[in-house]
Amino acid sequence: MNFVSRGIRNAFRNVTRSVAIIVILGLAIGLTLVMVIARQAVSNKINSVNGSIGNTITISPEGFSSFSSVNNSLTTSELQKVTKLDHITGLTESLTDRLTTIGSVSSPFGGNSNSSNNQTSLTSPVTINVNRGSSQSGGPSVFVSGGGGFSLPSNFTLPITIIGTNDPTYINGNSLTLTSGQAISGTDSKDEAMVSSTMASKNNLKVGSTFTAYGQTMTVSAIFNGTGSSSALADNIIVSLPVEQTLSGQSGDVTSATATVDSLTNITTATNEIKNALGSSAEVTSSLQQAQNATAPLSNIKTISVYSLIGALVAAVVIIFLIMVMIVRERRREIGVLKAIGASNLKVMLQFMSESITLTLAGAVIGIIIGVAASGPITRLLVNSQTSATPTTGFSRRIGAGGGGFSTITSGSGNFSLNESKHGAFRGIKNSFSNIQTVVGWSVVGYGIGAALVIAIIGSTASSFLISRVRPAEVMRVE
Repeated sequence: MNFVSRGIRNAFRNVTRSVAIIVILGLAIGLTLVMVIARQAVSNKINSVNGSIGNTITISPEGFSSFSSVNNSLTTSELQKVTKLDHITGLTESLTDRLTTIGSVSSPFGGNSNSSNNQTSLTSPVTINVNRGSSQSGGPSVFVSGGGGFSLPSNFTLPITIIGTNDPTYINGNSLTLTSGQAISGTDSKDEAMVSSTMASKNNLKVGSTFTAYGQTMTVSAIFNGTGSSSALADNIIVSLPVEQTLSGQSGDVTSATATVDSLTNITTATNEIKNALGSSAEVTSSLQQAQNATAPLSNIKTISVYSLIGALVAAVVIIFLIMVMIVRERRREIGVLKAIGASNLKVMLQFMSESITLTLAGAVIGIIIGVAASGPITRLLVNSQTSATPTTGFSRRIGAGGGGFSTITSGSGNFSLNESKHGAFRGIKNSFSNIQTVVGWSVVGYGIGAALVIAIIGSTASSFLISRVRPAEVMRVE
């Protein structure tokens, strides 16, 4: 007698019950596969983020905000301490200010510079998103959170950000792509500037065109792409650090700096050394720390998926365990007869194990289909639920008012969030969370079959124990 084939046939002896068992096991195995795929997809994304971060450390004055009229600042001489530290291979310094368009009003915004001549002939390409009509005075009416609303003057324009830097090709974590012209030198004192393509379009500029800033004539040396990853620089003018320090009257001042470390393995050590060197006057954050903070929601998903995976496996084992116990109790007489005609405990156990494996493998087929179909939507749902609970880190502009609160500002490249974030480097990382892709390959089939075998073997152990305790004589006497 072939006990394996007998067990396979017995799996479908009661069709209704077998179908119910297979569906229940399929759901449990499907959830297991969904959690395996989700964990795999999230792990790949975390590894991708950690592998793509630069070995850089961001340094800014403690409490600095580019939209405050009064700010602390670092100095070039202070930052010289950083260049002398071990593992530091480079230091990029920047000085940021805001310029008012000549003939316009931008009173809600204060300037950072000590110069009263912080004006420019350029007009910002960024516009205010006005959804509440116009005021009686002719200017747009802007809603302010917590403060009702206020009216802007008819000649109001947004200020323009000017950045002086010793590395004009890499600004605020963005590598600039030039569309025309040549990049300026970050150490020259020439009155040259780089502008975004949106700024150039708004003001009819091209390479060689001139404009004024701080009362000085500036020449456009290059135009960079102001969309995509550089959209936050759409309203920016970029000049060399010495030029900005001189024109704005902030000689030696720096509002931000980026230190480059020789290796990711030394980034934590270098971060601590910079904090010790600059003391409480600076806020120091490493790119590694930023990446870890940004991927924290994904780490939570990994934890959830592990617990869910364990729960689904335990549930499936308990289901097959109870089913096999029930089947063995129903077939005590059959087991007694088999033993009476010479079948060993091992052969009888093999029959019931093959029945358990058959039911579980059939459930695995349904589980694999569920896992493949549901893994993508469930993974995205988990990611969205976790990342939506974290603070928004997008680029923003805000307009202060007497009532306290801020209005929304948009540009052609899309909507900006309401509050400015200090950690703009998170933006690209968190935006990429929505692009997490689940990968379903032959490994998923292997996981499904493997899970089914583990569930069947563990779940049938109790039935094996019960079978070994059946005595033919006792069963026959009862019957």
